[in-house]
Amino acid sequence: MAQCEQVTTPVDAVLSRMRALDARLPERDGVAVFNRVYLTVTEAVDRHIDAGRFPDARAAITLDVRFAERYLAAVETAEEARRPPACWRPLFQMRRHPGVRPLQFALAGINAHIGHDLALAVVDACRSLGCEPTDLEDEFDRVGDLLISLEEHIREELMPGPDLFQIADPLTHLLGSWSLERARDATWSAARALWALRRLPELAVEFTERLDAAVGLAGRMLLTPLRD
Repeated sequence: MAQCEQVTTPVDAVLSRMRALDARLPERDGVAVFNRVYLTVTEAVDRHIDAGRFPDARAAITLDVRFAERYLAAVETAEEARRPPACWRPLFQMRRHPGVRPLQFALAGINAHIGHDLALAVVDACRSLGCEPTDLEDEFDRVGDLLISLEEHIREELMPGPDLFQIADPLTHLLGSWSLERARDATWSAARALWALRRLPELAVEFTERLDAAVGLAGRMLLTPLRD
């Protein structure tokens, strides 16, 4: 029993922080929209860990928690009026814009979290566990598969209905230019590159900054207002 408590507590802690955010943010707030999506994903990962679907539960928990902590740190930074990573700035800047649809907020958050945070979380987890990225590939793939399985549901749930048909075509065109599966593949390559650069700190910092900026640019595209 003690071992079970030790294993589940870190995930429970980040889930509690996400639920607290959900309780205090306005429903239409762009960060709240993403937070609800991410909370659903993290709860699904937690259930899969509890059900023994990850071969290495310790590795899965470490990766899941390091991943979540990067998003929560970005939220705290924005709340303290400091500058969050570039990948998150578009969402925080546009979170109340009336011309941005909920689906755009959700996918912009996923873009920032997968495109930037996940690569850094893999490196964080490797350092914590004393392992190589290849040792976490199964956990990485399983978390990614959960996200992809939920993406279609997210799009269906948040896509405008017939009453908003006038914006459906531009929204479909805009969101069709981004793919979670492609983003995940690019992130795995970025994580391996960052790990290889760990003994070259100046290059690692430069690579991280460029990755952050590129993901932020994609986020600005995803948050293009479709009406005033």
